[in-house]
Amino acid sequence: MGNISFVKKNYINYVNKLIDYNKVSHTYLIEVGNYDSDYNYVLDFIKMILCNIHFEDIKESSNPIVKLIDANNYPDIKIVEPEGNFIKKSQLIELQKDFNNKSLYDNKRIYIIKYADRLNSSSANTILKFLEEPENDIIALLLTDNRYHVLDTILSRCQILTLKEDVFQFDDNENIINLLECMIKPQDFFIRYNYFINNVICDKDMALSKFSIIENLLTQYLNYYYCNNCIVNEDIVNILKKVDEKQILNIISVLEDNIKLLDFNVNYKLWIDNLFSKLIIGG
Repeated sequence: MGNISFVKKNYINYVNKLIDYNKVSHTYLIEVGNYDSDYNYVLDFIKMILCNIHFEDIKESSNPIVKLIDANNYPDIKIVEPEGNFIKKSQLIELQKDFNNKSLYDNKRIYIIKYADRLNSSSANTILKFLEEPENDIIALLLTDNRYHVLDTILSRCQILTLKEDVFQFDDNENIINLLECMIKPQDFFIRYNYFINNVICDKDMALSKFSIIENLLTQYLNYYYCNNCIVNEDIVNILKKVDEKQILNIISVLEDNIKLLDFNVNYKLWIDNLFSKLIIGG
């Protein structure tokens, strides 16, 4: 894969396995670092789905679908982008009308929603049923540069992939591990409360950074580790291997539900107390 970055390699390996095991889902949220440069990886995923090929075989493929996608002429791909500041309800109604027709190529039909964080409550409600009850041949790819800005009702219905380079670039590894261990055994957090508040999560910005890193690590551990393709460091893998998958999913759920609320909490310490209290009672 040449000079492709660590995160991109793991994205490629993962989507290759989706093709191998015929496990492509109906709905993905793809977190991008840069819309212009990362969009090609989104299109390559589409080519893989439609042509049933690996990423490495795309350039050599003689399948006409590949050429049509490259020329922006494939009729069964629809793209929705914001009109003004938001994606409008009328755009999604029109999208659904378009997908009432059968595929011209007797293949999957795919729609891309760029800037999915600009779905407001009205447009989100319009697309929800489309997401919840998709036809077998329809796949949704929602793109965002920040999953935490996407409405919960949308986010909860998506499988998450990442092309965002900074997701796994973090320092202070020892404190991340210590905090993760306390999320697994949340009672221990209150025993070491003063240490964490004074040294690890001293203010709201540090709390947001640390807990966002942990949520990303847990999500990607589940996404990739069980495909024998872990991108999380060995120390964290060794910790998580001993944890029941249900508990990991619960921690992710609690973090997803609460990280967005941090901006609205004047007292971030109270927010942290509530977070760990929820972990103690199991969500």
